[in-house]
Amino acid sequence: MSLVKKHTMTQKKVAANRRNQRFCNDPVTDEGRERIRAALRRFGYNAQAEQTAMSALGEDPAGFQELLDVLWEEWNPAGGSQEGVVISLARALWLMNRAARMQEGYAVRQALEVSSGRQDRVHADMMRLKMTEERLRRLAESVAHRHYVTPLADLEKMKNLRLEGVLKDMGEIALALFYELQAPGTGENGLDRDEMSRRALARIKDIFGLSSDTPPELNVAAASGQPPVTQQNAHADVAPHSSPAHAGLSALPGQAPVGPPQPPQNEARYPSISAAEWQARERPRQLLENILTRQMEACAARRKTLLKESVKEPSPYERAAEIAPTHPNAQLMQKMQDSNLREVRRLTNLLLKIKLYERQMKD
Repeated sequence: MSLVKKHTMTQKKVAANRRNQRFCNDPVTDEGRERIRAALRRFGYNAQAEQTAMSALGEDPAGFQELLDVLWEEWNPAGGSQEGVVISLARALWLMNRAARMQEGYAVRQALEVSSGRQDRVHADMMRLKMTEERLRRLAESVAHRHYVTPLADLEKMKNLRLEGVLKDMGEIALALFYELQAPGTGENGLDRDEMSRRALARIKDIFGLSSDTPPELNVAAASGQPPVTQQNAHADVAPHSSPAHAGLSALPGQAPVGPPQPPQNEARYPSISAAEWQARERPRQLLENILTRQMEACAARRKTLLKESVKEPSPYERAAEIAPTHPNAQLMQKMQDSNLREVRRLTNLLLKIKLYERQMKD
């Protein structure tokens, strides 16, 4: 059982409410406008500083006055407390609209910047794709040889492509295949032990000022006073009756080479790799060649697509993606707008409660 006594609505109370309703919805008069001006003077919202600040921000102070007139006519405040709440509501709505204009201003500025440099960016992307396509083509041609062993130059090219990120996940796979196709005993730096020793010896000679251009036999001949042994003198010692078979299996001009067929260059260069190992290396070599070829074709297709996009205007979806809020203040402005919206909701609920309380008191 409720302890609050419920009021019974009578015909007299209903008629009184209807009369009061007509007074609440009367149009704004000159007296009402004077009340608004007086309330603004009391609460300080029409001070000269406020108008100067709005003008400096490109806002019209008369617009704020129109918004306040509409809210004043809608809520028809009675008393200083209601007038202050209505003015605060107008201020919160004005700030919320200002936050929205700030976001739109940033979007317009970003759209202008994107549009002004779109042609240059597309041209630069096309040039980068063309260069990447050329590097991939050279790598694919190098890998296309049957007995392929990863040289240091190809390994460096692949590392640079992976660092640039143009191949994405396929770059990691291609680099792993290049490592797999290295010569036995070669590290990830692309050098074997003999090459590292030769480079270390060259650095030591450079440190101590030793020149490696003069062959050792010339230095020995100069010290002993004997004429140096040159390549021509060495060939002069060969017997003139030596046959082509004895002289390196060479043949006469216009005839086929004499002797057994020579092995491929890499197969002769790397005798430590057996025939079975060459056969096992063929599978990753073909896979690497296919990857490089596919990526080269993908770069060419992407370059053609960019060429078509440079001719026509971007779609609305592309423009929307270009003006996405990426600036550092985007989150702050969104918080400002949400805060003003919560303030508007709070003040509106407060006015509704005040009006409801007034009706209850009159009833």
